[in-house]
This record gives sequence, structure tokens and C-alpha cells, in this order.
Amino acid sequence: MTTETTETIEDTRTTGSVETTETRPAAVEVHGVHKWYGAHQVLNGVELTVQPGEVTVILGPSGSGKSTLLRVINHLEKPEVGYVSVNGEPIGVRRQGARLKELSERAILGQRGRIGFVFQNFNLFPHLTALDNVAAAPVATGKLTKPQAQGLARELLGRVGLADKVGAYPRRLSGGQQQRVAIARALALRPGVILFDEPTSALDPELVGEVLAVIKDLAGSGTTLIIVTHEIGFAREVADQVVFLDEGRIVEQGPPTEVLDHPEHERTRDFLSKVL
Repeated sequence: MTTETTETIEDTRTTGSVETTETRPAAVEVHGVHKWYGAHQVLNGVELTVQPGEVTVILGPSGSGKSTLLRVINHLEKPEVGYVSVNGEPIGVRRQGARLKELSERAILGQRGRIGFVFQNFNLFPHLTALDNVAAAPVATGKLTKPQAQGLARELLGRVGLADKVGAYPRRLSGGQQQRVAIARALALRPGVILFDEPTSALDPELVGEVLAVIKDLAGSGTTLIIVTHEIGFAREVADQVVFLDEGRIVEQGPPTEVLDHPEHERTRDFLSKVL
């Protein structure tokens, strides 16, 4: 059970050049996940399949378990029951007979390198420039030399429209620019899937569009994306499937034309009537 990629790296230490191809989009499967915080059950038997290259948007009211589900996918939260697999490889655990045994933290960190995560509050290193924020992970994981990582960081910052901000520190960037740096950082390890946890919720309304435009570009490139958001129009435009989560359960899922325009479940209809 190994995660396949098409990533190739030409390590030319004298020139610092690096040639990469995009990682193959990953398949993600959530297998019967249950998660509790004390006596409160946050996820209740979640089963979800995301095909390679698919864009899945997760909707639901506050407290429905959306963010927890994302954190379970990359094992920032450990489920009490069930597990997640990426390209068939269990994340955070290995099978030992009929049981699942927790992997070492080092092994889990290696797996997380193949799962990008964009947080709602950016989580940039304040003492590093935009360039160094993006370059840090490939250097720390030993995937690239510092010159190679900085070359990749310049490329990715250009991709998100920030070629002129490579030397800027986070405090000198708008919220939308910080979030675009965070997206470039998530791309730097060539992940097979990228998770977005309400990526526009901390932004002023006039900055939302610039971040959504970058995510739309990623969606069009064939990257596997799982996005928690309240942006219904955005979901309608980019999603291959929409998942409505309530009280830790998937209440409804399907193409956006079905879930958003013709929801079958009363709870979905009630939620959409309040946010549309």
C-alpha cells in the first residue's frame, strides 16, 4: 500500500535547478470514521470517497464536524473508530491483523507531506518572508536544497499572483495575499490532495475573490481538492460533488446541481434557505 506519484527531481547541486512535475492527484477514502471530544461525538460514521482530481466541497452549519473531518484526513486528529486512506494507504495507522496500529510521528509527518492543508487563519511564520515561508517545508523534509526550494517558491508565488511579494513579511501583506502565500506553501511539497478549511472566512469581503480565483485555477488544473466553505456560488461553480454534513453525519451528497438546486433532505433545504 504505497502512494504513487509522478514527481521527479533532478538534483543539480551546482546550479540549484529543479525539474518537477505535479504529483498525481490522489484518491481519498474516509472509512466509517467516528470522533469524540470527551462525551461529545463530533463525527458519526462518516463514509466518503473522493476520486483523483475531483473537487469536493463540504457544507454544513457551525459545529457540524467539517473542520474536524479535514483534520482527521491528514491525522491532525486521530479518530476513535475508522480510518482514512489516500491512494489506498492508511493515514496515521497500519494494519496489524484485524487491528490498526498508530504509526510513529515521523512516519505520520512523512504522510502529511503528501496532503496539503490551507488553514483559515493562514498560519504563516511571521519571521519569514513569503519566499521563505513557501520554501521552508521542501528544505526541512530534505526534498530540495535551499536554492532549489527558493526557485520553486518563486514559481509558485508567481502562480498565485505574488511574484512581486517574494521578499515581503506576512505583516506587510493583506489577508488575501497571506492566504495566497499559504496556498503556494501547500503546493510546495507537490501534494496529491489539498485540504482547505474555510479559506476565506478570515478575509474582508473585498479580498475573498482573489483567493477564490486561485482555488478555481487549482480546481481547473486537475488537483484533488477538499474544501470546507460557506461560499455557495463558488461551490456551484467548481465542485464535482457537494457534501452536506450535519451533527457529524453526511446527510446528503451529490453533484451541485442536485444538492444545491434540488436538495432531498429537509435539513439541507433549511440550511441552504439561510445561506443563499
